[in-house]
Amino acid sequence: MTVLTMVEAIHQALGQEMQRDERVMILGEDVGRLGGVFRATDGLQKRFGAERVFDTPLAEAGIVGAAVGLAMSGMRPIAEVQFLGFAHQAFHQIADQVARYGFRSQGRYPMHVTIRAPFGGGVRTPELHSDALEAQFVQCSGLKIVMPASARDAKGLLLEAIRDPDPVLFLEPLRGYRLVKDEVPEEDYTVPFGQARIVRDGTDVTLIAWSAAVQLCERAAAVAEQEGISCRVVDLRTLVPLDVETLARCAEETGRVVVVHEAPYTSGFGAEVAATIQEEAFYSLEAPILRVTAPDTPYPLAGAEEFYVPSEERVLKAVRKTLASA
Repeated sequence: MTVLTMVEAIHQALGQEMQRDERVMILGEDVGRLGGVFRATDGLQKRFGAERVFDTPLAEAGIVGAAVGLAMSGMRPIAEVQFLGFAHQAFHQIADQVARYGFRSQGRYPMHVTIRAPFGGGVRTPELHSDALEAQFVQCSGLKIVMPASARDAKGLLLEAIRDPDPVLFLEPLRGYRLVKDEVPEEDYTVPFGQARIVRDGTDVTLIAWSAAVQLCERAAAVAEQEGISCRVVDLRTLVPLDVETLARCAEETGRVVVVHEAPYTSGFGAEVAATIQEEAFYSLEAPILRVTAPDTPYPLAGAEEFYVPSEERVLKAVRKTLASA
């Protein structure tokens, strides 16, 4: 075991998989000579050559479209979209080509594509850099959505994503790139999709989150413990596929649920989580399911983002509210 930051774990996974499988390629803006704006691909072009790690023009549709052609040719492309907010420029390629092509071709041309993109608040980025758009891609049937919250999971889930024959959108928290550190095995391993992680056990309330919101919930749970409130923290890991069994079990065992995410409230993926629990564990609920999210407004300028993204105080307020419900 080695203690790595999340971006170091991602870098290690990319290098190990490129070494293991010569079909794996990396393409995107600044991923080659610069090594990526966050250095996730640092040194990989020098190690594996410019034919396998190469820079592209600033054109997200072109990056993803090129990955489609590479996958059809038998390669295993990893396309980097520099920030998730820029993925709107490639939405037609992701939704209409990457997600659908395996279905359209009846499996003849599986889209063995991994699309990496960072997102999230807490780092005071310019406009379009921090937006949490995961729910917009969940409805792209055929596309798997992966959102790690720890360095260990980032490596294992990324290796699983690259090897998965289905296309995967792999979303990385900007705030976690260097702030999240934990022990990461140096050897090859994968983390299966569709298996949520119980980060912290508890009996009174279940906090459900993904990506950077998991650490937020952990901090809120630690404060709640001082008030005599026992919070269970669940990290979904993947939105598609969704671990329905764990959601239902946790709701049944605690009877109260709070969902936390950085995307806006209306039609955020938290609504899907709430609906799923309502269908699977309705008679075990002792209070309405609450959501702590961003407001239904565009992402603000950097100086105001602390009022936009969920906070410990807002999570604790929701915890107290659900416990006060009869």
